[in-house]
Order: sequence, then C-alpha cells, then structure tokens
Amino acid sequence: MKLFVVLLVWAFAISSSFASDPSPLQDICVAIKEPKDAVFVNGKFCKNPNLTVADDFFFQGLNIPRSTDNKIGSSITGVDVSTLPGVNTLGVSLVRVDYAPNGTNPPHFHPRASEILMCMEGELYVGFVSSNMLGNRFFTKVLKPGDLFVFPLAMIHFQLNIGKTPAVAFAIFDSQNPGLVTVGNAVFGANPPIDPQVLIKALQLDKKTIDYLQSRSWYNNHD
Repeated sequence: MKLFVVLLVWAFAISSSFASDPSPLQDICVAIKEPKDAVFVNGKFCKNPNLTVADDFFFQGLNIPRSTDNKIGSSITGVDVSTLPGVNTLGVSLVRVDYAPNGTNPPHFHPRASEILMCMEGELYVGFVSSNMLGNRFFTKVLKPGDLFVFPLAMIHFQLNIGKTPAVAFAIFDSQNPGLVTVGNAVFGANPPIDPQVLIKALQLDKKTIDYLQSRSWYNNHD
C-alpha cells in the first residue's frame, strides 16, 4: 500500500502538467448536477468555489474488496468525476480492480486516457495491442505486487489473474473521465445488434458462431 501511495502522489503531481484533459482555467470546479447559479465547464456544472467543502474532495472505501462472483471474475471500483466531484477539470481519476482466481478484466480500451496499473496483490498477466499502423504488436508482462505496467491511450488491453489466490490492482488515468469500451460487449452486445453479415465478413466467422456470440449476455464489471 505504501508503494501505491507513492505512485498516487507522483501521478497527481504530474497530472497538472501532462494531463490529457484540457487545462483548467480556475483553481477548482467541483461538479454538481444542478445548474442553478453554476457555470458549465468540461461537461459538468461547477459549484460556486466559495461554497465548496472538504467532502467535495473526499472518497473512502477503496480498501474494501468488491465481490468477484460474476461471469468474468472481476469487479471495478471507479473514482472519477461521477463519484468524486472535486476532480472535475483536474485531469485525473483511478480505479481499484478485484480479481478472483482466473478472473479477468476483459479486452477493453479507454478513449480519453492512458493508464498506469499497479499490482497490489496476486499475480497478473497483462498486455496491450498496438494500432494497425504498428502492426498490432502485442506487449505483455506478468505482474507481481509492486510491479507497474502502462497502457497507452486508446490501446486495447486486459488483465488476467493467473495466481491461485485473489488479486488486487490499482490504476490511475490522466483523465477525470477516461471512458470505457469493452471490446466483446461493443461488438457482440451492441444495442441494437450489428448486422450479422458485417461481423461474418469482418471476423471471418460463420453465421452460427456470430448468432451464438450475439445471443450471449455480456457482463459489465464496472460499477
């Protein structure tokens, strides 16, 4: 946990200079839902700075494991502008990921953020795939407690717990709202469904396989 604290402090220190979100034009902009007497900035209304309180910048509960009793064996606890209003316009957010043995955080990407992931407990097989321009190269490592891995902006990546015990990781993003697109959910769980003929041709699979994949219930592990 000490290592994570050091990482977190470092990430916050550099976020103001290198964050991918636009640089803020005010000291603080606590996000609120009610637009009365507020200013719309970066997708959220800003609370009057003179009315902000310590709780606007406070979040607790990341020490509590989440249930991984689901189809993919993982659960994500996110801390972003929707759960911690004080990060609005600051260009930073984080998540805790819990993994059951053999649990996975399936292939996905974040359209608005790069990610630094730190293994806290267990043993994780992680990796990302580069763009078509770079030949879809696959970069992978096995992480143990204290190890870090970086997932570049918008690259498809994943994690798999290859240990025999539960695993925990923390990830930091250079965006207050990194976004999430889980590949399987998007391709086979689109609403309304993508025309099977598109997927048959694009993925070079037969219609029976595509129909089966589109009929599956695609689980979302992000709260």
